[in-house]
Amino acid sequence: MQNDWQVLLKEEQEKSYFKALQDFIEEEYATKTIYPPRDAIYHALDLTSYADTKVVILGQDPYHGPNQAHGLSFSVASDEAKFPPSVRNMFKELESDLGVTRADINLTDWAEQGVLLLNTVLTVEAGKAASHRKKGWETFTDTIIKRLNEKDEQVIFVLWGNDAKKKQVLITNPQHKVITAVHPSPLSAYNGFFGSKPYSQINTYLKEAGKTPISW
Repeated sequence: MQNDWQVLLKEEQEKSYFKALQDFIEEEYATKTIYPPRDAIYHALDLTSYADTKVVILGQDPYHGPNQAHGLSFSVASDEAKFPPSVRNMFKELESDLGVTRADINLTDWAEQGVLLLNTVLTVEAGKAASHRKKGWETFTDTIIKRLNEKDEQVIFVLWGNDAKKKQVLITNPQHKVITAVHPSPLSAYNGFFGSKPYSQINTYLKEAGKTPISW
């Protein structure tokens, strides 16, 4: 972490659970193929500082296939990688909502505009979805959400799917906005994700708060 997150999370990183998590991660990277690349674990925080965070799109685990995960929720590192169906559905909704046709599955440009693309678990073993759950990452990322909840400025939290919606209890500051829908995965997208218009909602909230809307 290269920015204000370093100070905000310093105390958390000194706690015993986090030190145990780091010991686990050290062993995993030393003996297995783990995603994302080690220097990209905190990529979301590096790209989107606390001060600059306007929107949070909460994901779950990193992708567990090659050339995909790079530390940003839903984003894919390389166009040569598999196009995740959830992202395909996100782009379909984007075109329906705002008329924006997007092909680039690397969402770094969103992060650079103040969209924190945060997964609740920050690492995963190759080919083993959810393999690093309940190792301590959830406690750490809950702290990130709590810190954002303390912000004096409005933050828009986008919670897609039941796992993400569970985090709504951490968002208690009435000035913040919460957008919820089913997950954009093919299993649920037709049950309420399509037609939910999250991108226009986000930009409406940003404009109302006097902030620059996101160029999606």
